Amino acid sequence: MGLFSPAKKHANQFRYTPRFYDPERERREQRRRELHGRSSHSDGAEYTPGEYLRTMRDARRLSNTERPKRQGSSIVVWLLLSVLLLGLFVLAPRIAGLFTSMQTPQCSQQQMEYEEFNPYAPITIVPNDYKEE
Repeated sequence: MGLFSPAKKHANQFRYTPRFYDPERERREQRRRELHGRSSHSDGAEYTPGEYLRTMRDARRLSNTERPKRQGSSIVVWLLLSVLLLGLFVLAPRIAGLFTSMQTPQCSQQQMEYEEFNPYAPITIVPNDYKEE
């Protein structure tokens, strides 16, 4: 807070920044009023229920008719889906076989040869085909 000074060093100034007419801003506001259901010709008119909804519905219909329909996107989706299903049918048996082979223990030939001797196991007799000279 400043101290009281009876003598001023400069005169009071009025800071006025003039506002000019901006046609672009007026167009934006007009467009906004039309989109929200308040156009310039209906400014003085009374509001009717559902007017805003009807205006938005009509605007959507107009934009949908102007926009071209994209047929290519559905074809791409069908192609990707078919490739995915084909890959699933080809790879699914291989993946299932991999999991089943991982679950069953596999004994190698060497492990079978070096089993412990069981004296109570039946003896397998093999004929001797060896010929002495």
